[in-house]
Amino acid sequence: MKVRLAGLAFFVMTFPSMASATCENAQEQNALNQCAADEYAAADQALNATYKQIAKRLSDDQPALELLKKAQRAWLTFRDEECAFSSSAARGGSIEPMIIANCKTRITNDRNKQLLDYLSCEEGDLSCPVPQ
Repeated sequence: MKVRLAGLAFFVMTFPSMASATCENAQEQNALNQCAADEYAAADQALNATYKQIAKRLSDDQPALELLKKAQRAWLTFRDEECAFSSSAARGGSIEPMIIANCKTRITNDRNKQLLDYLSCEEGDLSCPVPQ
């Protein structure tokens, strides 16, 4: 039993590097789609972490926190509609999931950068709604 657990732990710890090596050599569309989905999942996870940091800083300012939530919901709608539009030429094709995932990754990374900028505003910057 301990040997199995050790083997499982080794596999779980090395899987991310194996996945990245697999993605570098991916040639079949299913593999490319999965790699793009994995990249998007990582970008989304990073964005969620940044969002939580901002929400925590705004916990004493409910009106600002509500505005952040409203802005994020609007951004999610924009992201999804923009990626649906940008992938429309591939609609129904096997490449469509990859195009959508790549679009979502790009837009999510852009949004994460925007939110990260709020976390490092200069003190006194009135265009920055997040307290330092």
